[in-house]
Amino acid sequence: MITVTPQAATQIRTSAVQGNALGLPLRIAIRRKPDGAFHYMMGFDDKENAGDEKLTFGDFMVVLDAETQPLAAGMTLDYVELDGKLEFVFMNPNDPNYRPPQA
Repeated sequence: MITVTPQAATQIRTSAVQGNALGLPLRIAIRRKPDGAFHYMMGFDDKENAGDEKLTFGDFMVVLDAETQPLAAGMTLDYVELDGKLEFVFMNPNDPNYRPPQA
């Protein structure tokens, strides 16, 4: 299971409106790079693939393919300001490069 913060949910909704993708699920995919690091991809997608997991977050859905599901377990998707820019961030304890935020 993944978590989507309220800030990320708001931006997902905004992006769906701006991209004329209302009603389409957001597909998140994670692939391992040759060095073991994770590469994250996301976009609105109307395809259904065997093994997809569909997660509903209020008025939108997130889809994870079978390869991504174990890599995303416990992940949080957030939308924050980094170096003066607003960006989606993947806080994923399964990612070998993940460092938890310092309190």
